[in-house]
Amino acid sequence: MRTVGVEEELLLVDPDSGDPKALAAAVLARAAHEDPGQDVFEKELFGQMLEFATHPQSDMAALGDEIVRCRKEAARHAGQIGCAVAALATSPLAVSPSLSVNERYQWLAERYGIPTWDQLVCGCHVHVSVESDEEGVAVLDRLRPWLPVLRALSANSPFWQGRSTGYASYRSRVWNRWPSAGPTEPFGSAERYHRLITRMVASGVILDEGMAYFDARLCAHYPTVEIRVADVCLSAETAVLIATLCRALVETAARDWRAGRPAPDPGVSLLRLADWQAARFGLEQDLLDPVGMRPRPAAEVLRSLLEHVADALDGSGDAVRAERAVEEVLRVGNGAREQRRLLEHTGSLRDVVTECVRRTQG
Repeated sequence: MRTVGVEEELLLVDPDSGDPKALAAAVLARAAHEDPGQDVFEKELFGQMLEFATHPQSDMAALGDEIVRCRKEAARHAGQIGCAVAALATSPLAVSPSLSVNERYQWLAERYGIPTWDQLVCGCHVHVSVESDEEGVAVLDRLRPWLPVLRALSANSPFWQGRSTGYASYRSRVWNRWPSAGPTEPFGSAERYHRLITRMVASGVILDEGMAYFDARLCAHYPTVEIRVADVCLSAETAVLIATLCRALVETAARDWRAGRPAPDPGVSLLRLADWQAARFGLEQDLLDPVGMRPRPAAEVLRSLLEHVADALDGSGDAVRAERAVEEVLRVGNGAREQRRLLEHTGSLRDVVTECVRRTQG
C-alpha cells in the first residue's frame, strides 16, 4: 500500500477582525516550548502563514484524523498568543505580507521582486510514495491531464485583497507567476528529469531544485511524488478526498507504466488552458475533459476521474468513501462556493473569515 502525507499551509488571522496577523514566529516558538521535539509545524514565506506536515499514512481514515489533529493543535498554539488559523488559500481581506526572516526568502524577494510579495497564498501538497525515481517520473508523465481536475475540486480562493476575483482558485493564478510553476512537458525518464532540473539551476533563474515549482514533481528529500496543485481546503474531509485521489492516480499511472501503456500528451499549451478553466470556474461550469481536452460538465469529469482510478481505489479499499465524498462536494460545493455563499449570507468578508476560522478548528 502506498503511503500518503499531506502538507497544509494555514492563514494566521485576528480572531475578531479576521485580518491576517504576522505571528508565525511566536506560534512556532510556543509549539517548540510545549513540545521541543515536534516536527509538525514549520514557518513559511510570510509571517501570516503556518505550515504543518502529517506523517506518512497508508490508511485514509488515519490520515484524516491526523489532519484534524494538526489543525486543532495549530489553532491551540495560535490561540495562546491571541490569533487563530483559517484554512483559506488567500486572504479575503486586504493584507501587507511580512516576509519571514530567512536567507532563502530574502533571495526570492530580491530575485523576483513584486511577484514574491504577492505570494501570501496557502496550498495543500500531497506526497505519495513511489518505488524509484524511474517509477516516479513515469507517474508524473501520466498524471498531467488529471491535475486540473484536482485544482477545480480543491478551489478555495475566490477573494483577494478585499475583492471578489471572479476565480474559484485565484491562488493558482498568483502562484503561476513563479518562472518555474505550472504544467510540464513529459520527461520520459528519470535521467531526463534530473538533467532538466540541473540545467534549470545552472541557468541562475532558480536557486536550487526546491524552486522547480512544477504542478507535480519528485520530492528531493523523500521517495515520493509531490502533487502541488490543490488549494488548502476549507474542509478536512475534502483534503482527505484530494489525498485519496492523488494516491489512486499515482497507483493507476504506475500500473499503466508497468503495462507498457504510453503516457498521454495533450501538450503543455492545452494543459495550461485546462488549468485556467479549472481555476476560473472550479466546479461551477465545464472542465476540459482530460481525455479529449473538450469541455464537459464538471460533475461528469469528476465521475470520469473516479472511473479512471477505480481499480486503484478498489485495491486500497477507498472506493466507496471516495465516491461518497465526490458526490458530497458536488452537492455542497468546494471551498470557493462556500466562501461565496457565506458572503452572500453575511455581506461581510470579515464574517467570512471568522466563520472559516470556526470551520477550520471544528
